[in-house]
Amino acid sequence: MKLNVIYEDNHIIVVEKPVNIPSQQDKTGDIDMLTIIKEYIKEKYNKPGNVYLGLVHRLDRPVGGVMVFAKTSKAASRLSEQVRNKDFKKEYLVVTDGKWEKENDILEDYLLKNEKNNLSKVVDKNKKNAKYAKLEYKVLKYSKDINLSVLKINLYTGRHHQIRVQLASRGHSIYGDNKYGTRGKGKQINLWAYKISFIHPISKKELTFKVLPKFEKSWKILEDIKEI
Repeated sequence: MKLNVIYEDNHIIVVEKPVNIPSQQDKTGDIDMLTIIKEYIKEKYNKPGNVYLGLVHRLDRPVGGVMVFAKTSKAASRLSEQVRNKDFKKEYLVVTDGKWEKENDILEDYLLKNEKNNLSKVVDKNKKNAKYAKLEYKVLKYSKDINLSVLKINLYTGRHHQIRVQLASRGHSIYGDNKYGTRGKGKQINLWAYKISFIHPISKKELTFKVLPKFEKSWKILEDIKEI
């Protein structure tokens, strides 16, 4: 596949992750982003041997969008620290079923992951191994004709399937979500990581990168939204 490089310097590389490609190697053995970018660097700079590339954050396999990878161990360490300290900002676009009562709100829950079936659910905060989850949403558009809403999501915590679970628990599952959804099953999930912001690990400048999904199929609902 052709790699869409959005930004690159000696320390970091920012790319668009296509849908249905793992962030890193998994049990399927399918080609993954780490491998793809390593090959790109090896070829572009004619590097012999193994190429270092640090995975700073992940996206679920079916989710596409913008990602940053570290080209040095120092950059990886500093970016990972930003993730831990919640200084690394991630925003998503999502198409959900139905009309939301509130135009914007903060959702807080406790989630529990079932390792056997790889699903998470909202549970009582006192449940053993439950993890705190927080996100903020803003409704950008509601289409009455198809009864779908477009939301911008600001993710404060990075729990397993967090956005999918929290929205579905409110009766507004993501269109095309085969695990938690009610509509669009068998189609591509309408969840896209469109924006990341962080401090450059070396220059200390604040950087923001944005990539929008192609306005086709169920993403066509985005076409007339002026500011995203």
